[in-house]
Amino acid sequence: MPAHAFRNALPADAARCYEIEITAYEGDEAATLAKIATRIAQYPQGFLILEADDHVVGFINCGCAHDVVMSDEAFKELVGHAPEAPNVVIMSVVVDPAHQGNGYSTVLMNEFVRRMKALGKQTIHLMCKEQHVALYERMGYTYVRPSPSDHGGMAWHEMVMAL
Repeated sequence: MPAHAFRNALPADAARCYEIEITAYEGDEAATLAKIATRIAQYPQGFLILEADDHVVGFINCGCAHDVVMSDEAFKELVGHAPEAPNVVIMSVVVDPAHQGNGYSTVLMNEFVRRMKALGKQTIHLMCKEQHVALYERMGYTYVRPSPSDHGGMAWHEMVMAL
């Protein structure tokens, strides 16, 4: 694995993160540039960037909630986000397809979990497609249920990790 580093996102990262987002997610699944910029502006400590050889190659972003409703589309724009809330809701976990297969998603998730624990968070929630359920289980998540969300016209599965 090439030399890598972690940092919180800056407003200037929005365009590069959007490039990665649209290569990794299909159609309406991808967050817009405006949503990514909003997430960076409103909760940079929940927007973790992975750099390899001084290039942004992946990221995780999230919001926090007292009551988690995974199918709440407005939350993806951080409507209802409460930075002090104990429950983390991941919105994107993305590695540039050109850099996939290097173990980056695992190191990115491990660092994200470490940082959320350090912030005193209690749970991390995410939704994924069926083919990623086993990957997240290996990372320590527990399967919850098929999601009522049809975000992007896709079937999603809810998962949770207790910290």
